[in-house]
Amino acid sequence: MTKKVGRPTKYRSKMCETVIELMRDGASQDEVIGHLDISRETFYRWKEENQEFSDSIKRGVRLSRTWWERQGRINLKDREFNYTGWYMNMKNRFKWADKQEVKNEGNVTIVVDTGIPHYPGEQDEEGYED
Repeated sequence: MTKKVGRPTKYRSKMCETVIELMRDGASQDEVIGHLDISRETFYRWKEENQEFSDSIKRGVRLSRTWWERQGRINLKDREFNYTGWYMNMKNRFKWADKQEVKNEGNVTIVVDTGIPHYPGEQDEEGYED
């Protein structure tokens, strides 16, 4: 029988409720880590090892994003609302991106193998042999 070495885990199922409560109000994963008083390494290990915790984080991220999107929507007409800060938060936390247009201004050469042993008119050139 192998004896486990190290400290017992601080993980408790009730922490999943805490995750949901915090993230429902827009909290980030870093805020959750701070509130639970755990290291990032522990947080990511728990996500890997505990399906319940992992599912809570996934749900929490969706809830947090919903909270932040709602803040942007309901505050559009509020002159005091910091739209730039909100927008940068959305870009950094939720991978929003500005629309990017791609222009191809270079030359492209396409070679097509038609199975014809010569190109049209080649047989009319000097030195052509069939």
